[in-house]
Amino acid sequence: MLDISELSRKSGVPASKLRYYEEVGLIRSVGRKGLRRVFDDAVLPRLALIALGQAAGFSLAEIRDMLGEERRPRIDRDMLSDKADALDRHIEELSALRDGLRHAASCTAPSHLECPTFQRLMRIALARQGTRERGRNKARVASKSEGSRRVDGT
Repeated sequence: MLDISELSRKSGVPASKLRYYEEVGLIRSVGRKGLRRVFDDAVLPRLALIALGQAAGFSLAEIRDMLGEERRPRIDRDMLSDKADALDRHIEELSALRDGLRHAASCTAPSHLECPTFQRLMRIALARQGTRERGRNKARVASKSEGSRRVDGT
């Protein structure tokens, strides 16, 4: 058994984040020692899975769903494959952006605005920003909808 400060020290996860993880259902304490939460040692691999999921870009809700309530995670292989595909697309986009910036840095055009490659880079950046904004707006609407369902119990 580990109290929250020991768990924080062993895992490197701040106690405030551990409390939040417990609040959102990612981990569960097994009791209290005085005022401090106490956790089973089995929470350490769970914290490692949470860190891996976050590094891969999964939301905490997605991670919670994959970890489930039991000791054994229910990791959806299709979801992992989809995330890997999304990471591949993101890597391609970042590589193209890097290449465009390298070109702009060495471009011989009198002005970057006169360089066709730089103009294309600006168009791509503007299109990506619009796509991100639409995605954020969808997420906000979904979040508000989810919040109202939790509040009224539906």
